[in-house]
Amino acid sequence: MRSSAVVSGVLFLVLLVLVAVGWSPLLSLDRSIAETLHRDAVARPGVTEFNRFLSDWVWDPWTMRALAAVTVGLLWWRRERRVALWVAGTSLVAVGLQQGLKSLVGRERPQWPDPVDSAQFAAFPSGHAMTAMVTCGLILWVLALHWREEWRGWGVLACTAVVSVLGVGWTRVYLGVHWASDVLGGWLLGWCCVAVAVLTYRWSERRGERNGGTGGEGRGRPDGTSPAPGTAGRRMGDTR
Repeated sequence: MRSSAVVSGVLFLVLLVLVAVGWSPLLSLDRSIAETLHRDAVARPGVTEFNRFLSDWVWDPWTMRALAAVTVGLLWWRRERRVALWVAGTSLVAVGLQQGLKSLVGRERPQWPDPVDSAQFAAFPSGHAMTAMVTCGLILWVLALHWREEWRGWGVLACTAVVSVLGVGWTRVYLGVHWASDVLGGWLLGWCCVAVAVLTYRWSERRGERNGGTGGEGRGRPDGTSPAPGTAGRRMGDTR
């Protein structure tokens, strides 16, 4: 997970610099992809409307934030408050990073004489792509803390998350409201946020164990209960 956080963070920074300086090969690739997909979107209004439905309702950032809020609420109800705070905090930090970078970079969205959709504010990074990555990544992490080994539906949910993250990126480029590099930037930064959240959570768990489980939560479990015999060595952050 540490290497994943570093790699995604470095790749995002490289992409950020290339976008900020207007690197010609990247801009040309973005324009080529956008023009090809826009021609298809104009020629196939039925497909375009379906993509708009997915983008504006199923995978909209507010839909994703609602899922994150439900996850936080369920965790709080289960008295797993440390994990709940981590999910909520990571989601809020991701929104702040996204909006701050949009303002800082100020990249213009694609402009078309015959647009099939519209969007406001700056383009880089894609808020849809980043929010989907953060929300789906955090939800899968939370589920992996408890049920990955026992739950038969894990594979189905993981596939759904992957399809959602990739799908929302596709819709934003297909609808002509983002460049492909905007979406890639959203994915990279979103995954970096998830990886850093997992790493810092594990670090806090290890620190709590060294301090004897102080801080309002029991040693080994976030609800204050004692671990079952023979499981003292397992931590909430162990996703094996």
